[in-house]
Amino acid sequence: MMVLPLLHLATGVFVFEDYRLPGWASAVGALVQLPFLWLFWRSHADLGCNWSAGLEVRQGHRLVTIAVYARIRHPMYAALWISVPAQPLLVHNWIAGALVVPAWVTFWFLRVPNEEAMMRQAFGAAYDEYCRKAGRLFLKRV
Repeated sequence: MMVLPLLHLATGVFVFEDYRLPGWASAVGALVQLPFLWLFWRSHADLGCNWSAGLEVRQGHRLVTIAVYARIRHPMYAALWISVPAQPLLVHNWIAGALVVPAWVTFWFLRVPNEEAMMRQAFGAAYDEYCRKAGRLFLKRV
């Protein structure tokens, strides 16, 4: 999601796959990044030391169900669902901009079931109860 756009923007290596969009499209893409940035930052801040890049629950990790996690189980991923469709609006290139969409969708459908199974195994009934209260990607009424 970051390497190809940065490579393209720095070197122009994928210039043969550029496309044109009106100026307002880039403005919309940039505006969409504001809620993405807030939610992505907030979700990391609320997780604190419970965050890990890989699929793992380390000793001392706890089930976080406060702040944004009180209503959304996967706020980092929700943030990315906001950001990913905006990337083709910002990086006008089929490889560096638009390719992120199918890559992200594939990542989502491969990772989330495994992550939720891991959380269910680690936290058991507490995780099941949390799932009843918090939506996967969207706010759930409490």
